Amino acid sequence: MTTLMVQGTTSDAGKSTLVTALCRWLVRQGVAVAPFKPQNMALNSAVTAEGGEIGRAQAVQAQAANLAPHTDMNPVLLKPNSDTGSQVIIHGRAVTSMNAVAYHDYKAIAMRAVLASHARLSQAYPVVMVEGAGSPAEINLRANDIANMGFAEAVDCPVLLIADINRGGVFAHLVGTLELLSPSEQARVKGFIINRFRGDIALLQPGLDWLEARTGKPVVGVLPYVMDLHLEAEDGIDQRQIDKAAQVLKVVVPVLPRISNHTDFDPLRLHPQVDLQFVGPGQAIPAADLIILPGSKSVRSDLAYLRANGWETAVARHLRYGGKVLGICGGLQMLGEQVHDPLGLEGLAGSSAGLGLLAFSTTLEQEKQLRNVRGRLVLEDADVSGYEIHAGVTCGAALASAAVLLDDGRSDGAQSPDGQILGTYLHGLFETPAACSALLRWAGLQDVQEVDYHGLRERDIERLADLVEHHLDTDLLRKLCGI
Repeated sequence: MTTLMVQGTTSDAGKSTLVTALCRWLVRQGVAVAPFKPQNMALNSAVTAEGGEIGRAQAVQAQAANLAPHTDMNPVLLKPNSDTGSQVIIHGRAVTSMNAVAYHDYKAIAMRAVLASHARLSQAYPVVMVEGAGSPAEINLRANDIANMGFAEAVDCPVLLIADINRGGVFAHLVGTLELLSPSEQARVKGFIINRFRGDIALLQPGLDWLEARTGKPVVGVLPYVMDLHLEAEDGIDQRQIDKAAQVLKVVVPVLPRISNHTDFDPLRLHPQVDLQFVGPGQAIPAADLIILPGSKSVRSDLAYLRANGWETAVARHLRYGGKVLGICGGLQMLGEQVHDPLGLEGLAGSSAGLGLLAFSTTLEQEKQLRNVRGRLVLEDADVSGYEIHAGVTCGAALASAAVLLDDGRSDGAQSPDGQILGTYLHGLFETPAACSALLRWAGLQDVQEVDYHGLRERDIERLADLVEHHLDTDLLRKLCGI
């Protein structure tokens, strides 16, 4: 049984991508492997088969390992609901909310959950492939660390250190990070990987030689920059431009401060007939066919932000001109008349007026609803599958005209009498080809091209495994993985 950990010199250095790649590469070798991230801070999450919540990146890594996602793959998930506080999710269940100072003291308890999950995975799989968080060289966070070297020291595993050359300063990142580690931590770093390189590798070679001479550690390889690779983001919004067909449906998503599960929109961003635009603070909502109000970890404060940016007026104008509006999860709740948070789960206790576009109200309750679901859209009776992650319970007359009829006998969401407004709690609904096509036709796109989003993700996971095979020292990787 072997554990290998990938840590990065910075956030977004490529840790999630590399762990995904290594999982699929090991599967190709006939090795059973489980992904693992001790602690994740992200608002993109997934629901496991047992009804727990983990980071979205670990669900993708599970797909790369040909496994169903499990809460042991991400035992600690932090979901920020303010600049200083987060909801704390342990083994898939929300246990409390606390500020950063309080959580720092809570880490000893969280570490027990981390080690318990790692022990279970280690007993079940020959290799556990671990992803760190941020950088191990964050001096202010090193005490009681459970996400990087604190975990690696606790389980005594080797570490690979990855850095993004596209940011610049890659050698300073690698050497500086190594210098800030303790002697025992330095010893467990077994090699460096440089990510997102473009150009002639011969021009980089003198730097690689210097790095190896300077540190006494090998460069495991240099991964190239891949322009069109798609892997669901752990947290940040991917806004790379993609060439589109001449005739496209224009879709706008306002980016709220606590936007959650924006991976919902990846199938639209990749669709050849959809021009998806994220609109940020201070930007006006442009003319569009469809406006989507996304999920939110703090619905009432995000509603206030929406209004402060003039987007409520823009949505009303959009509807007057015949445009369509879709609300997903927190976005669904915003479409109603009131949002109540009597327990102060997402901020100060109280109530806020919704947009008043659908006749229902939502009350946030302590117990979060987590489930994977299947059913049929009322639109075209199209097959749909997705997952629910919400603390809100929504009630009102508008729900009599449901958006989705679920296989478990429940109905979900609502639609307006004129058919312009649709709301649902289902995340991931655009991943089902039939549902995506039905929603695009509802929004005004004719002759919709059906896209297999799961197939696209599987294709790119395979491409990642190819990069490991062609650009990394696979003999060293086999040795580190004990195969």
